[in-house]
Amino acid sequence: MRQATFTEVRNHAKTYFDIVESGESVRVLRNGKPIADIVPIAPELPSWKRRKAQPLVLDGVSVSRMILEERDAGL
Repeated sequence: MRQATFTEVRNHAKTYFDIVESGESVRVLRNGKPIADIVPIAPELPSWKRRKAQPLVLDGVSVSRMILEERDAGL
């Protein structure tokens, strides 16, 4: 993480926002104390990629297991 004073960020905002856009964070200091972190935003994912896949369950048994058992039984 890069560090910069408030004045540096104010005077060279484009440079620091280019750094953030490239994926690096910038910590802003005022009088030597951290006051803010400028962090990149995570890319937006389609809704189907955001959710974890849940196995389909019927009567307490996963459908995948039912299918495999039927294949083994020759049905």
